[in-house]
Amino acid sequence: MNASGRSSPGADALFELKVHPDVVLDAAALRREACKVARVREADVREVVIVRRAIDARRGKVRMDLRVALRFAGMSSTQAAATPVVLPTLVGAPAVAIVGTGPAGLFCAWALARLGIRPIVLERGKAVRGRRRDLAILTRTGVVDPDSNYCFGEGGAGTFSDGKLYTRADKRGEVAAVLRALVGYGAPADILVDARPHIGTNRLPKVIGTMREHLESAGVEFAFESRVDDLVCVGGRVAGVRLRGGTTVEAAAVVLAPGHSARDVQQFCADAGVALVFKPFAIGVRVEHPQALIDRQQYGALAGHPALGSASYRLVEQACGVGVFSFCMCPGGFMVPAATDPGEQVVNGWSPSSRSGRFANSGFVVEIDAARLRAHGLDPEAPLAGVALQRDYERRAYEAGGGDFVAPAQRIDDFVARRASSELPECSYPRGVAAVELDAILGDLAAPMREAMLQVGRKMRGFIGVDGIAVALESRTSCPVRIVRDAAAQSPTHPGLFPCGEGAGYAGGIMSAALDGVRTAVAIARAWGRPAGELGGLVGDG
Repeated sequence: MNASGRSSPGADALFELKVHPDVVLDAAALRREACKVARVREADVREVVIVRRAIDARRGKVRMDLRVALRFAGMSSTQAAATPVVLPTLVGAPAVAIVGTGPAGLFCAWALARLGIRPIVLERGKAVRGRRRDLAILTRTGVVDPDSNYCFGEGGAGTFSDGKLYTRADKRGEVAAVLRALVGYGAPADILVDARPHIGTNRLPKVIGTMREHLESAGVEFAFESRVDDLVCVGGRVAGVRLRGGTTVEAAAVVLAPGHSARDVQQFCADAGVALVFKPFAIGVRVEHPQALIDRQQYGALAGHPALGSASYRLVEQACGVGVFSFCMCPGGFMVPAATDPGEQVVNGWSPSSRSGRFANSGFVVEIDAARLRAHGLDPEAPLAGVALQRDYERRAYEAGGGDFVAPAQRIDDFVARRASSELPECSYPRGVAAVELDAILGDLAAPMREAMLQVGRKMRGFIGVDGIAVALESRTSCPVRIVRDAAAQSPTHPGLFPCGEGAGYAGGIMSAALDGVRTAVAIARAWGRPAGELGGLVGDG
């Protein structure tokens, strides 16, 4: 800015705008608004570029919050296309074994490769193509493969459950690095701009496959259908893993990034004496409404505006002394059977990149803490007590639905009124729904959920109505176990073991898991006295 307060032509500058959604779709109007705020002549501005975009629908007045860059005459009008980072050629035997190809495992491998450390990535499930076939079988016939499903396989649980990239992480450099990497592998460039970035389940598998192929070209080894059954320890240190069938994979370090549903991994860690603790999580239902209803509630007269897209919501309530909240809200989305074992009913949700489906669904869940475990006769000092509770609820839900992953469900207004549903509204769940009074499944979770729904209903007209349905069971909100690690990111009981990501209890979604994968790679490099370079700067000096 010059002394008069006007931006100097020739100096790139950022400005904050709050505009009507129409302005976003009108280049001339956007230019006028930006130049007015910047107090410069339109003739001096070559280009206005949106670098950050968010929707503000508070107080009943919908506006777009924009951060724009003004590029003046003489400046380049285009940005270089995002491309994958250049990786060194990795040779020799893999030094690190990574268990899991979810975002934590993939980004740990990506970061290790950048640091010149060659890993092998072990995945119990299949690559994306084979995994698609198994999901189709599950959806069509109700037969689940315990190693290839919505939770296990290339890319982890996130691959076929939406691709949301929201995170509460406040280190923007780290977040931006992961987002740029994903764009380099084919994700839409909009994720660099949107305040709530989203790739979509239809696009994410290709992005993940491209990332894996790039890592393979540099020498990273991937082994699918390679289920890890145990740790190998030598001289008090973890020295590799043992696969189902008896094959041993030797490694100087093992990164355990198995995903939130890897109960067998949690069990063999407990059996080996690895330090574990119970971690609070949440259980509830997935609620679904017509997307048009949510759009009207959030955007009023601007519902359906092309600059706004499908509306979302985020709910947090205190009811009966416990937290109840929405989870993984999927605008224009679909519900899916997300169980990992026969006889256990689990639902999840996803949205395509367009978010153009007829329904909006979201988890609506109750916190499970130590007091809740005690109320169910479980000891919170037992690390796997949360898993036992989770499994008990899922089995009850499966039985209540009648089997074959038919989901027990109840109209939301009926649930709140404590009456049976004589009929259920249409919904997106592909295996079908059965009318069930959900109190029989939810037990003592029903009261806080009911009270929270009443609170939401007073704020969101139509949330409690004949078109809303509650579908059980939403239980894989996060991992109910934490694999303890010290300040150097290693297990204090098993040196050489690096617990990582959501399945180790240190993340809560794609972005936070990816960031934890990068931090774990840097921790390994530092443990070995290797320079962490640019990545070390991202995650902090040490």
